[in-house]
Amino acid sequence: MADSSPVRVDDLLKVARAKVEHADAEWLLAFVLGKSRSWLYARGDDPVADDVAQRYAALLARRVAGEPLAYLTGRKGFWRFELQVTPDTLVPRPETELLVELALAHLSREDVIRVADLGTGSGAIALAIAYERPRAEIIAVDDSAAALEVAQSNARALRLTNVEFRHGHWCEPLGEGLFDAIASNPPYIALGDLHLDALRYEPASALSSGHDGLDAIRDIVRTAPAHLKPGGALLIEHGRDQGAAVRALFTDAGLIDIDTGLDMERRERVTSGIKPGGPSLG
Repeated sequence: MADSSPVRVDDLLKVARAKVEHADAEWLLAFVLGKSRSWLYARGDDPVADDVAQRYAALLARRVAGEPLAYLTGRKGFWRFELQVTPDTLVPRPETELLVELALAHLSREDVIRVADLGTGSGAIALAIAYERPRAEIIAVDDSAAALEVAQSNARALRLTNVEFRHGHWCEPLGEGLFDAIASNPPYIALGDLHLDALRYEPASALSSGHDGLDAIRDIVRTAPAHLKPGGALLIEHGRDQGAAVRALFTDAGLIDIDTGLDMERRERVTSGIKPGGPSLG
């Protein structure tokens, strides 16, 4: 006689952990159950309804196929909060928190300052800076209307009112405005790069840019200095092997005090430079 006993939490996890990383298996089940990961450990022998188990199996199959966990749950932690993410936006990554940290180092806590985030996506950079610098006026730009809708939704959820969202290509929506800092995590993977296959679920336009991956960065570095105040900072995230090329672009654009920050794995990740003619911000 077939065993009709309901499947348990730990049964589902045992099967899932054999297919995907343990953390992914746990996050997905916690999401489906509406519980925390710690709850899973405490209640491993609890039964799971058939419809819930089937929903979990469907999401697990998508994760096995390579779909990002963040797209399956619709959420991704970044900085001090969680953001809504969709396939219209990149999944925010820990490396981009370095860009936020370096931008904040250039920005006064007391003065009213202006910051632009180019290619905002889910709004991760703009919202993190807005959270840490509530007196700042932030302009968040993206040429994807769908991505801007996600970013605006995140701003409302976080109750951050010091961010304005503009639709357009890189610096074009900035008009004649001058900024204390311009930050960007643009596409920087070379067309044809083997890593793109693993990222196939994310928007291609936000990932790759030209044969060497530097086309978007060239565009930004060429146009952004005209929108910086004297002493203002340009900060750009880039690939681990692009530091020297990006520093050369910054030099050619007339920026000074050029420096490249290292990510958690000690790889060159964010290059910054200052527009001459004024004191460094701090």
